[in-house]
Amino acid sequence: MGNLDYDAPLLEALRRVYGQRLGLFIESIGTPGERLYARVNTLRVEPGVLLDRLAERGVEALRDEELPEAIYFRVRGPFRVELKDRVVVASKEAAESVALGANLYAPGVVKCPGDVRRGDEVTVVTRSGLPVGEGVAARDCREVPGSRRGLVVEVYRSLYETVRVRELPEFAEGLIYPQSLPAMYVARQLKLEPGELVVDLCAAPGGKTGHAIELSGGRVRVIAFDRSRGKVERMREELSRLGHLPFVEAWVADSRYAHEDFSWLKPDEVVVDPPCSALGVRPKLEDRKTYGSVLALVNYQLQFLRAASRMVKPGGVVIYSTCTVTVEENEEVIERILEEVECLEVDEVRVGRASRGVYGRYRELFARFHPHEHGTPGYFIAKLVKRRSC
Repeated sequence: MGNLDYDAPLLEALRRVYGQRLGLFIESIGTPGERLYARVNTLRVEPGVLLDRLAERGVEALRDEELPEAIYFRVRGPFRVELKDRVVVASKEAAESVALGANLYAPGVVKCPGDVRRGDEVTVVTRSGLPVGEGVAARDCREVPGSRRGLVVEVYRSLYETVRVRELPEFAEGLIYPQSLPAMYVARQLKLEPGELVVDLCAAPGGKTGHAIELSGGRVRVIAFDRSRGKVERMREELSRLGHLPFVEAWVADSRYAHEDFSWLKPDEVVVDPPCSALGVRPKLEDRKTYGSVLALVNYQLQFLRAASRMVKPGGVVIYSTCTVTVEENEEVIERILEEVECLEVDEVRVGRASRGVYGRYRELFARFHPHEHGTPGYFIAKLVKRRSC
């Protein structure tokens, strides 16, 4: 399994989903897939106009076959990355970005040797020593400790090659938002009727919040919760870049208790994308997880769903999604909340290209994305409706 360290019970849980195809799944999450997706901000530009603009500058972007607001850039590789005399160690998330061609910035640096000087050639590696990119030090390493911002390594060769979306002028202008294809289907399960109130309980960094605004044409009001003040501030910055702040209120709060702390809120629709084991996220250059950590997350996820089910209006909709693949965090979470809350019913998630669920009496109503089948991250979406009589 390379740099993936999963205990035996977790592997058994994954085998419950994939059976003899488990090896294919493990292999696929170690790569980024062939497409890097982004969402076009349709409040500011038509997708076709954006694609023409990119093409004029020689940037190849293609339109998704199903979602009109989804575009993608091709991912090429893997390529060989040379291990140089000087190395800079990156965090898991930063290393995965560097592997796709991104530069390395100060928040993602784990270790930067003091003898590295500006202009030195270095290799960016994971904590386990896997080379992910070659580049040139943009500053002396002694300047890095304590830095929250700033370029540390300008990468010129990486494991994979694709467009640096965040460096495009279209990104700075708020015309595009990097987002996986499965995540784009979440907001599309909402009704988003004019004047509706939508609550996003685990909103940061704001992708689904922004998408709901765009799909509604700015005709819904969204309240976005996150318990981290720093994440909420960054989410506000991102929504401001997209021009969405007039339609959003971003609140710092532990949304597991939103139904109690904000009992006067009666949303028409609620999005629940809770913390999860992220086993579907790719590329995974290194990862360590246990089955116990998965079970701990299940209880956490149920808390968010309880809050959503209690605050949503009768007749309202709750969308539950995760970027993980275990039955325990997906189908079984839905089964458990249905046992607890009699007012909830399962409705069908409509996603043309996805597979259906793999467990339980409602599995045909769920949507699942499998990396080795769909070329996407692993993902799960369920739709719940609160009966009008409740």
